[in-house]
Amino acid sequence: MDIVTLLPFIVLIGAMFLMTRSAKNKQRQAVQMREQMQPGSGVRTIGGMYATVKEVHDDTVLLEVAPGVHAVYAKNSVGAVLDDDEYNRIVHGIEPEAADADTPVVPDDASSLTDSATDSEVKKTDLKKTDGEAEKPEDGKGDDSDAK
Repeated sequence: MDIVTLLPFIVLIGAMFLMTRSAKNKQRQAVQMREQMQPGSGVRTIGGMYATVKEVHDDTVLLEVAPGVHAVYAKNSVGAVLDDDEYNRIVHGIEPEAADADTPVVPDDASSLTDSATDSEVKKTDLKKTDGEAEKPEDGKGDDSDAK
């Protein structure tokens, strides 16, 4: 037999070996991920449903799919165990707090100004304050120092 005729078989066997090795690694990682499940963990099922783990058994897991609604799933149906920040962002819409020191902090009362006033009203108010003139109270009893 010539080496040239055996070369396609050798390449085919090598490719099959690499594919099965990759599949075994993915399967091992999935088993490790499912072993990390504990009560209180947020998970996503392979069907795309998000739930909270309530109990973990040998082959099954009890999930809370809605407040007060529990369902038993096979462990293999869990597609991903999510960290708390990601679960809260997806399910509850809660963004994780930014821990950056250079992020400007907006005081709580600053949002009320933009909620109740339009941007143009805010700009007009800012312009009045920067004209160099002191604002007069609306009752007309301002400080008239030149009217003596």
